[in-house]
Amino acid sequence: MGSLGSTGRWHDGTGTLTVPGGTVELEIAASYRARRRGLLGRDGITGALLITPTNSVHTFGMRFTIDVAYLDRTLTVLDVVTMRPGRLGMVRFRGRHVLEAEGGAMAGWGVRPGVRVTAAPSRAA
Repeated sequence: MGSLGSTGRWHDGTGTLTVPGGTVELEIAASYRARRRGLLGRDGITGALLITPTNSVHTFGMRFTIDVAYLDRTLTVLDVVTMRPGRLGMVRFRGRHVLEAEGGAMAGWGVRPGVRVTAAPSRAA
């Protein structure tokens, strides 16, 4: 469950995100349905959520503050912002993916502009 397919496209699932501070659990939202749902209806997240492809997000209907890292095609961080519920994020035109995590997590992981992260999807069973 969850992989980068042979076409180079991401699929919904889980994996591992490698950040400067180590590794964290990763959820991948690549389908229209999963991207649209995102973190809505949750009270928190362990690790991070990779939403792909996208270059903007919102926090309407969210229950908690999140950190948002905008990534380019190579998973290099373009910008990191903290968003409270009920906000609309700016479009990042070079953005291809977005990482979401609980507010404050990105700083603790060392995720900041210019850092490149890696995502390793779990292999399908």
